[in-house]
Order: sequence, then structure tokens, then C-alpha cells
Amino acid sequence: MATIETTYLGDLRTEPVHVQSGTHIITDAPLDNQGKGDAFSPTDLMSASLGSCMMTIMGISSRTHGIDIDGTKASITKIMAANPRRVAEIQISFTFPKTYTEKEQKILEHAALTCPVYLSLHPDLVKTVDFGW
Repeated sequence: MATIETTYLGDLRTEPVHVQSGTHIITDAPLDNQGKGDAFSPTDLMSASLGSCMMTIMGISSRTHGIDIDGTKASITKIMAANPRRVAEIQISFTFPKTYTEKEQKILEHAALTCPVYLSLHPDLVKTVDFGW
């Protein structure tokens, strides 16, 4: 069974549907690639997936170790390259709601840097991560 069913809506838009939950989103091509920029582009979603995956794995690890990270935010910047057109770098800056011990910082960093999306992205894609300690 598929995890996601996606329909091309025309005019450079797609509608992926998460099969299990029925949740759907719309994607649009970005302004610099013939789109309207009215929704996340596929490369925006890839970049957002990295940030969400890092925070999810930090959340799992924080449950295990009793570390409160509720309210953590990530600011994500996607940098494109040409020839071929691709994401060249994803910059992520985390803002945490409190101060953590050095041990807690190491636990959170390890969790973030071993999330499945991080490990699945091509090694040539630069991933610049600032934990803001």
C-alpha cells in the first residue's frame, strides 16, 4: 500500500494525500521556476522535512532522557543551485525554549544529526546546522 498518493492538478500544482490520515497539501512551483509561489514547492517540502525530522528525533530522544524541548523552533533556509537545478544547501537554525546542560546538548545534537531525512540526503547537499548554544 502506498504511503502517499499524489495528483497533478495542472498549472504546476500537485496535491499529495497522506493515505493513512487523509491529510492533503498543495504544492506549487516557485516564482523562479515558472510557478506562482502560492504554496510550498517540492524543494521547500524537502527542506521542511529535514527540519521536522530533526525535531521529531530530538523529541523522541528528549522523552527518553527527560529533556523538555516543547516550543523549540527551526528557521530553515533553502539555497538553490543551477546546472543542474537542485538544492545545494539547507541552513537550519534552532531556537530552544530553555538552557540545557552540555550533556543534554550533545544528546539533542546527536539525535538531530542522525534523523532519517538527514541521513537520506545526498552527501553533496550541504547541511548547515546551528543549534544556537
